[in-house]
Amino acid sequence: MNKTPLNIGTPEILIILLIALILLGPSKLPQLARSLGEAVKEFRKASSGLTEEVRQATQPIRTEQPLIPAQAQKEKEIDYEIIKKLAQKLEITTEGKSEEELVKEIISKAKEKGLLEEKQQ
Repeated sequence: MNKTPLNIGTPEILIILLIALILLGPSKLPQLARSLGEAVKEFRKASSGLTEEVRQATQPIRTEQPLIPAQAQKEKEIDYEIIKKLAQKLEITTEGKSEEELVKEIISKAKEKGLLEEKQQ
């Protein structure tokens, strides 16, 4: 015979409850049931928290994480330097112009030289 552990049916549960009622009395039984319910609730809460941690740990790390301010400023400076170099190669003066103005001029100059295609509507 192949027996499985904790193969408890309805009659066995009733016998256990009857023994608990006799040993603890009717006043302590609801308190025991309440504490057992709270223990099950805490166990489920802890296991779901662990499951969430495992799920987050197995997710791939996103490369689009927000940069810290110092890094963002440094990247902005690098981008502006690249824009300035590109403008100089296209023979555009950079003095006194904002980044946005330079980008617009670079795009228009690149279109004039045939480096960029016009958007067709």
